[in-house]
Amino acid sequence: MDTLNYHHLRLFQAVAREGNLTRASGRLHLTPQTVSSQIRDMESAIGEQLFLRSGRRMVLTDAGIVALRYADEIFALGHELQETLRGQPTGRPLKLVVGAPEALPKLIVHRLLEPALQMEEPIQIVCRESSPTELLADLAVHRLDVVLADGPIPPMTKVKAYNHLLGSCGISFMASSALAKRLRKGFPGSLDGAPVLLPSEDAVLRRDLDTWFESHRLRPLIVGEFDDSALLKSFGQAGEGFFAVPTVVEKEVSRQYQVELVAKTEEVIESYYAISVERRVRHPAVVAICEAARTSLFS
Repeated sequence: MDTLNYHHLRLFQAVAREGNLTRASGRLHLTPQTVSSQIRDMESAIGEQLFLRSGRRMVLTDAGIVALRYADEIFALGHELQETLRGQPTGRPLKLVVGAPEALPKLIVHRLLEPALQMEEPIQIVCRESSPTELLADLAVHRLDVVLADGPIPPMTKVKAYNHLLGSCGISFMASSALAKRLRKGFPGSLDGAPVLLPSEDAVLRRDLDTWFESHRLRPLIVGEFDDSALLKSFGQAGEGFFAVPTVVEKEVSRQYQVELVAKTEEVIESYYAISVERRVRHPAVVAICEAARTSLFS
């Protein structure tokens, strides 16, 4: 034998807890000879002695103490797995590992995740930021439970995953007080030549804005391009240029960054998705996110 298995760990744990081979064997409904043989197989597999005999007692070696700690953790996780698949509470916070593109507005991410934080079951959210390509790759190998995105999976993507539309909204143009006052007059023509702060070129919103500007024959002066949406808004707060945000978070942006609304448009529609490897989502937190987004967030 050259590998460990669940059965050997169970026998080892029982002997370690009882400290006596005979009592452990009785509890396991096995003969002492069988248990002793299995323990020897386990010692052979890991290349370490796990017990020392002291009279009738089985005393753990240093290696045995380490092995017991791992065995306890393995069985706890196994029990948690069973309860999770049965839909029963595990006693630990439910973990949700979320991926979000760097260009996705942080306020949108928080708004989408908020229903998960309001669940009765305690939850621990882990957020990962990266490029859409890297996030989908991590999703494919189950490093992520869900990816939040401002667009569906690109057609040429080889990852097998499913788009779950959460909702859509128009966009609002925001700026510092003085700049907003100037740009409101004659909108949208007032944006021609005005300083603008844009997402980076690979962002969905950037492509939509470029198309909208072109359709209105507008050529704003690009002052900055940003991967980080929060940094973009900080520049807008400083009066460096106007910028666009999803209308659903317009009020939060205005309050947080002390900027004002220039104008809104429904000619540019931003849609948000939860992307998962499941056609029908099963993770309770993802279910809560999807249901809340569809019933209230974008209404």
